[in-house]
Amino acid sequence: MAVKRIVPDLPLKDVEATRAFYGDVLGLQVGMDLGWVMNFGSPDVQAAQVNLIRRDATAPVDPEMTIEVTDVERIYAACLDRRLPIVYPLTDEPWGVRRFFVRDPNGVLLNILAHLPADG
Repeated sequence: MAVKRIVPDLPLKDVEATRAFYGDVLGLQVGMDLGWVMNFGSPDVQAAQVNLIRRDATAPVDPEMTIEVTDVERIYAACLDRRLPIVYPLTDEPWGVRRFFVRDPNGVLLNILAHLPADG
């Protein structure tokens, strides 16, 4: 299992001001915009990304950080084995990820995910 990227998840309050700041001021590009979540990333450094979330579309709460992994089922099982607090169960989302939310030992809410294969 490998961690592919770690991305902070910040509150999204003003879409236009957010686009202007992260795009025009910082020079980041929109990698994803689902209306409720926007991802901005560096055109030069793939690991430099930030998510801004208005309100999570399917989970009951908003995560504070996203961690993309190669084997989300293995991480989910490890969290269950350790009786860590699962806030949102392992779910295939319509936008192409398999994810779950867990609280780390400090109370930080993590969105652990893997991208689904293109054929579903």
